[in-house]
Amino acid sequence: MAPCDVYWDQHVPLPALPPLRAKDLRPTTPLSNIWTNDFWGSNLSSNSSHKSYRPLTVLTFRLNYLLAGGLHPVGFHVPNVALHAVISALMVDVFAVLIGGLARGDGGGVRNQAPKASLLAALLFAAHPVHTESLSFLTYCKALHRGSDRSEGKLSLQWVVLSLLLCSAAMLCKEQGITVLGVNAAFDVLLICNVNVLELSQRLLLGRNSIDVSELVRTGLPSRLALLAVGGASMFYARWSIMGTGPPAFTEVDNPASFAESMFLRIVNYNYYYSLNAWLLLCPWWLCFDWSMGCVPLIKSATDWRIVWLLLLWCVLIGLVSQALCSRNSQRRRTLTLGLVLLAVPFLPACNLFFRVGFVVAERVLYLSSAGYCLLLAYALGHCCSRWARHRRLLGVCVLALLGVYVVRCALRSHQWRSEQSLFTSALLVCPLNAKVHYNVGKNLADRGNTSAAISYYREAVRLHPTYVHAMNNLGNILKEREELTEAELLLSKAVAIQPDFAAAWMNLGIVQNSLQKFREAERSYRNAIHFRKKYPDCYYNLGRLYADQNRHLEALNAWKNATVLKPDHSLAWNNMVILLDNIAFIRRLNGGSSMRGAQGEENTPQKPVCVLRGASIRLCVFRSIFCNLGQAELIGREALKLLPHDHTIMFSLANVLGKLQKYEESEGFFLLALEINPNAASCHGNLAVLYHRWGKMELAKRHYELALRLDPEAPGTRDNYKMLLPGLIK
Repeated sequence: MAPCDVYWDQHVPLPALPPLRAKDLRPTTPLSNIWTNDFWGSNLSSNSSHKSYRPLTVLTFRLNYLLAGGLHPVGFHVPNVALHAVISALMVDVFAVLIGGLARGDGGGVRNQAPKASLLAALLFAAHPVHTESLSFLTYCKALHRGSDRSEGKLSLQWVVLSLLLCSAAMLCKEQGITVLGVNAAFDVLLICNVNVLELSQRLLLGRNSIDVSELVRTGLPSRLALLAVGGASMFYARWSIMGTGPPAFTEVDNPASFAESMFLRIVNYNYYYSLNAWLLLCPWWLCFDWSMGCVPLIKSATDWRIVWLLLLWCVLIGLVSQALCSRNSQRRRTLTLGLVLLAVPFLPACNLFFRVGFVVAERVLYLSSAGYCLLLAYALGHCCSRWARHRRLLGVCVLALLGVYVVRCALRSHQWRSEQSLFTSALLVCPLNAKVHYNVGKNLADRGNTSAAISYYREAVRLHPTYVHAMNNLGNILKEREELTEAELLLSKAVAIQPDFAAAWMNLGIVQNSLQKFREAERSYRNAIHFRKKYPDCYYNLGRLYADQNRHLEALNAWKNATVLKPDHSLAWNNMVILLDNIAFIRRLNGGSSMRGAQGEENTPQKPVCVLRGASIRLCVFRSIFCNLGQAELIGREALKLLPHDHTIMFSLANVLGKLQKYEESEGFFLLALEINPNAASCHGNLAVLYHRWGKMELAKRHYELALRLDPEAPGTRDNYKMLLPGLIK
């Protein structure tokens, strides 16, 4: 039996749903890891960390994992839908306060003064196809409910503190959560204290009339804003410290505009990105899981026609802001201002103003902003109904049609998310220039066995993005499997030249070079992979395989031992150590002049001995060495089974060793256990038959020889051994 085949590494950076490295979700991973790792499972201190610190989100995913019994989509999707439904129901009250203002009923509670508009806004929010988060703002509303009677000058500060605590929890779910503080501050200024922002600005800038500071102090506004500012600054400092006092390192493919040549081009492209986000809110038909890698080509000159869209965006925003500040209707000023705040403030972390972000457009960051959009849309529709009362029925039909379109689009998008194939294929229609989309379509096709189609998508990904090392790596993998080794070596060599620390590509290059008999180059490639990824058990395994091919047995054993130290459940490494020691014993038995045939009918070609021993006394040393190697193989096999008690391949290899040590009963037990797990293993039946043959249990030997031949008529040596058995049965 020859050592196992080479382990082939495929680097698969698929878009993330839950944390795809999934190690932090599993019960075997210490719970403390979620507080030191980022959202994707990398340690925050690592240079490759995304710095997305979201431990509470990972904790909820871990709970989903436990309740669903694994990484089953339903276990994650159902809670998300339920949470969105709860948030949408709560938003009815929020929109009622934002649109209708504050009014107390007879019972002392807050009365909904805009029931239809708030319900419509909540329905639009619930059905909008762009979505994912929000909550602590509701607690600030609670502060108002408990003690915002301005005539008494009372306000429940403990509820403001609770809002800060919930804001901290929101930030531990997603960084965008801290923007709730800005929304809370605007809510306090505009709604609780009813401050006219335009009038206040004129007083401050033009010196018109004095500001009644005592009135503001009486309302408690300065103390609340100071509390929000201190809380926000503390959260910023804590988040910055956790991140390692440095932002994550993004590349040009993540956010091309931030790498534009001039400040003018960066500003123009950032604003174009804003217009794309606004379009997704207005018309959420073009939805894509990833907008990077050429999906949105850069605007490189002032003559690019797409500048029209960002000019249109700012015209609309300036019009809304002027209405929000200058309208004589106080309710309109308040509603439009709060709507614009809810639209813009949650989007600030994604706007590239304060730091570079790692995406071009991301639908997930529009969750809170969509609430502001729905508020403005519902208010606009309500205004149209009151102004054009004759056409109220027509407007109602249009609103119902809009809701219907939203629901249909949600259903269609949900269907696209049901499988990787439909998700990636749908992205091709939206972003045909996105190299990552072509890469993921190719990866999905390769996983389903359609490598011919996968090659064309990988080639297109490399054509669209000539430095796309992951596409080169996976394309090289497929070409290697198709025995197109020269092109595979060329692609992988180019990948490591572009990204010298790409450990997986170095390892795969070593595998190709090994197949091309370029052993020295292969060893160098494996060493480079280990240099760039210190804990790389699969590379140690492949390095051991290279040494075994070159008869460098001790180095092979050391490499495989390193693999098992780094990854104790590395079955292939454990199994190959047992097989190699078994093979060494077999070679030495041949060199020692023994006439005994291998007890279990080894399938490997005997390797040439390192040295030839002569003489009777030396032959005795050979046999001692044989049993020493077999004893080591037995110890390693038993140690492996403690870690992998259900691995039938290790049971099979250990049974072979025990048979050669004449421990027939133990050998039989491991063979039978292996057959319980894998009853159709012809080699296991054949070697068990050899064991019975040596043991003198001829009927059992005959039965297992026949089973082996039935499963694999061409099994090497089995038919010859069976023919040797038949004369003994006749006698």
